[in-house]
Amino acid sequence: MANRARMPLPRHDAGSRVPRYLQVASALRRRIRDGRWAVGDRIATLEALEREFSVARVTVRQAIELLQSEGLLKSHQGRGTFVTKSVAHDRWLQLATDWQSLIAPVRDHVPQLLPADAGTDPHIAADDGIAAPAYVAIRSIQKRDGKPYALARVHVARHIHVRAPRAFATRVALAVVSEMKGLAIARAHQTVVVGAADLDTAQHLGIALNAPTAEARCVVTDKDGVVIYVGEITYPGDYVKLNIELIP
Repeated sequence: MANRARMPLPRHDAGSRVPRYLQVASALRRRIRDGRWAVGDRIATLEALEREFSVARVTVRQAIELLQSEGLLKSHQGRGTFVTKSVAHDRWLQLATDWQSLIAPVRDHVPQLLPADAGTDPHIAADDGIAAPAYVAIRSIQKRDGKPYALARVHVARHIHVRAPRAFATRVALAVVSEMKGLAIARAHQTVVVGAADLDTAQHLGIALNAPTAEARCVVTDKDGVVIYVGEITYPGDYVKLNIELIP
């Protein structure tokens, strides 16, 4: 049963910004996903996990409680903790690595708008470009088959937003920007980091607090180097894959 899962894993980074219990939960989730622990199997004991990951008992309990909230594990007094379901392999969302692939999936999408923090400005790093005088904040949920799969926090330069306010209220902002006549886009770049769902993200995407997420940040600048769009899109980690052709 549980013996099949006793395979060495790299030590987790105690200096990482990711809390230790999330690191442990991620490792256990991966074992379930890879079939090392099948549905019905009893996982390793708390004591064994403490020793393996060099963490306190409370850290292991937190990791197990997180996976229980996801429906993957269930603990039984005196019997141990068992796998109750497998991790779904539903990584249908491929994050784009070029401009056209980024725009195509959202061109006809109708977002569900949320209240936004009016008057807020995006964080613009020195290598992003020049900040516009003012920005309009847009916050929305994107859905697939009625189920939320992305929480978008977007800032559009005000002088761009006033050119098509109705379009920005009914369509994905990046699609509107890409089709705007007379607007010369000089640069667009996207970065992706692995994170964990905060309370707001968990509630809007219907996932567990601190569940793994993929956080994509897209910055678009015009021909003068002014940042006209900043989009911060958070996806549930279980949906996302990144495919990059290294040799065409």
